[in-house]
Amino acid sequence: MAKSEELKSHIEALRNAIPELKGVLLASNEGLPVAHSLSNGADPSRVAAMAAAASNLGRRISDSINAGTLGEVSIQADDGALFVYSAGNKAVLAVLSPQGGNAGLIHLEARVTAKDIGALF
Repeated sequence: MAKSEELKSHIEALRNAIPELKGVLLASNEGLPVAHSLSNGADPSRVAAMAAAASNLGRRISDSINAGTLGEVSIQADDGALFVYSAGNKAVLAVLSPQGGNAGLIHLEARVTAKDIGALF
């Protein structure tokens, strides 16, 4: 299986595991979309840029407080949430959840997916 197909397979598996998600996106650390499955009409390029920016800010904060390697960043809003996970050293996995989404289940599934994707790089 080609790497792009394998990445898309991981994203679709995460969407299938948690059907209420608004979207899942894989981006490079530079903010370029690599693969995505977005159902809320969001622009993949924009989501990728914001996810990478959130991850980079999280890394800087983690470094400045000597907290070790960044694992994830969560952003909660009135109508939903964005969870950004490090996917190895070269990518980030962004998960868009509706308000009231099961954060525990999202973390459980997305952490494994991010680790699996990171291993592909």
